[in-house]
Amino acid sequence: MDILRMEHIKKSFDGLEVLKDISLSVKEGEVLAIIGPSGSGKSTIMRCAVMLETIDSGEIEYVGGRAAWTDETGAVHYADNTALKEIRRDYGMVFQNFHLFPHYSVLKNVMDAPIRVQKRERAEVEKEARALLEKMGLADKADAYPYQLSGGQQQRVSIARALAMNPKILFFDEPTSALDPELTGDILRVIKSLAAEHMTMVIVTHEMNFARNVADHIIFMEHGVIVHEGTPEEVFDAGNERLQEFLGRYEAD
Repeated sequence: MDILRMEHIKKSFDGLEVLKDISLSVKEGEVLAIIGPSGSGKSTIMRCAVMLETIDSGEIEYVGGRAAWTDETGAVHYADNTALKEIRRDYGMVFQNFHLFPHYSVLKNVMDAPIRVQKRERAEVEKEARALLEKMGLADKADAYPYQLSGGQQQRVSIARALAMNPKILFFDEPTSALDPELTGDILRVIKSLAAEHMTMVIVTHEMNFARNVADHIIFMEHGVIVHEGTPEEVFDAGNERLQEFLGRYEAD
């Protein structure tokens, strides 16, 4: 079953076409890695998927429910607020720069959305939040505030916060780009453990070995188009000259 389907997505900014007819799908339990040089459109396709950006044309579906589509006149429509609220329950997002509430404790950061948005019982949410923090190796940081944590710890809180909403699919937009190299491994291990649990994920990343080892499917983008895609073996062993030039810039971890 497809958790996410995007068809013929186009997006321009100030007349510059950033996405040129992009189509992709993600099946339940699949990990999709999106790689490519800066400015290739990787983050834009993700932001369109979670509706932080509106599309210029195309179609977006989550678990068969239409979030956005283009009619016969070329006009783009989004589902009504009630339908979008339900669709947004299907996905979670982990950003580059954590986006934690600085005035909330770690535990409250994780608990806030399930209580406020999903209207769930506080005791149940707290139990699940503490279990997630333990899973992230942060059980002893529940009462700490974001400024008291390292970047890697803050990113693990961000992951716990996203998981607390029980999404069907989780998006990661270069989750290690704001971290020191020695902290990157911790986050990659967390994501790898989620993959082992068959969490459906879409990951924009510059970590090539990680993409090779964790992803089920890889898309290589450049200049707003998908240049090559396939299994890790099909992508990393492809004869595509531009792809090999790109991969050659990354040394083995």
